[in-house]
Amino acid sequence: MLLRTSRLPQKQVKTFDNFDFDVLKGKDIDKLKNLQTLAPIYAHKNIAFIGPPGTGKTHLAQAFGYECCRHRMKTYFIKAAELRDKFTIARRAGREGALLTSLVRPSCLIIDEVGHCEFDKANTRLFFDMVDRRYNKEGAFNMIFTSNKNPSDWREIFGENDALLCSLDRLFDSASVFTFRGESFRGKHLENYTLRAEHSASTTQDNPLNH
Repeated sequence: MLLRTSRLPQKQVKTFDNFDFDVLKGKDIDKLKNLQTLAPIYAHKNIAFIGPPGTGKTHLAQAFGYECCRHRMKTYFIKAAELRDKFTIARRAGREGALLTSLVRPSCLIIDEVGHCEFDKANTRLFFDMVDRRYNKEGAFNMIFTSNKNPSDWREIFGENDALLCSLDRLFDSASVFTFRGESFRGKHLENYTLRAEHSASTTQDNPLNH
């Protein structure tokens, strides 16, 4: 039930067990592996996976969410562009409160692809209202973000004054930020074949399809 309502993929489930940790190198690899203990959510610690496309950010975010579901913690996965659109629709319908309540309810809220779209002033206010409300939750909770932009550049995404954007700093007051560098490992088993078709003059002349 929790997995179905989480919006996490169910046919090709992303877990820590099926993530290829061997493609990642660095002294902090053990800290990454330890995420499966779910310690950050009990400590109310947010997580950000930062790096270029194809480095495993979304897989790891979904794997954390999957573990939360296994431990009976409500999880919700949404792309940043979808979240922006939900804010816009809710404002037009006068249902901002209901939407914010639904986004505050999950123990683990995963926002994927932060930086792929911009939030206008009204949607920025809703975003940080959501953040503030989540900080008043009881029990285990955290937020997870994936982005190809460094958190220091996130101010460009949100359209508001500096006073409200101070709330952005709150996201990382207590957080674990994992930065991935290197090339994408998508398609590592991909085989490319290139073929070229050439027609001789005689073949072209004799082909009935050319008449």
